[in-house]
Amino acid sequence: MHIAIVGNIGAGKTTLTELIARHLNFDAQFEAVEDNPYLEDFYSDMKRWAFNLQIFFLNSRFRHIVDLQSRGINMVQDRTIYEDAYIFAENLYDMGLMSARDFENYSNIFQSIVHYIKAPDLLIYLRASVPTLVSNIQKRGRDYESAIRLDYLSKLNEKYEKWIGNYNDGKLLVLDKDNLDFANKPEDLGHIIQKIEAEMFGLF
Repeated sequence: MHIAIVGNIGAGKTTLTELIARHLNFDAQFEAVEDNPYLEDFYSDMKRWAFNLQIFFLNSRFRHIVDLQSRGINMVQDRTIYEDAYIFAENLYDMGLMSARDFENYSNIFQSIVHYIKAPDLLIYLRASVPTLVSNIQKRGRDYESAIRLDYLSKLNEKYEKWIGNYNDGKLLVLDKDNLDFANKPEDLGHIIQKIEAEMFGLF
């Protein structure tokens, strides 16, 4: 059983991944952000490092998900390979931070490899407004995230809404993070768990 949690930077994916995995006794699989050697350079000079960053993410995420799916474990995954292509790379191209040549090259690589993996059994989208994202980003205090621009977060939100609006690869659950505090309110988490179990196991 594969649950994946998607959403913008600062939406609360990691926290929700931990909480759901613990409740369901699934393996929690996290995005290895700190291991990307291009991330800090990217936030300093997006245009120069955009392609390098996205190729590194794509390769590492593909290898990770192939390994996980081959092991057949029950898991909750923090972020997916689909976001690399449909959200981040496409947004960088739209913003003029990735050239048409690089974006075409990237997209061709993505289409070549995506056929080798299965979509999640349940995709959970954490929808969050820019003020909520900024608040969460400031609370966790990662140095390399301090330079993220509001227009960048806003454009990512637009990409997420477009992708989720057309998503048809499996079951989908949309959660409104602006009105949920699952980290501090057990009743909010309980509400989410009920929805997940209804989707996954048909419990109402």
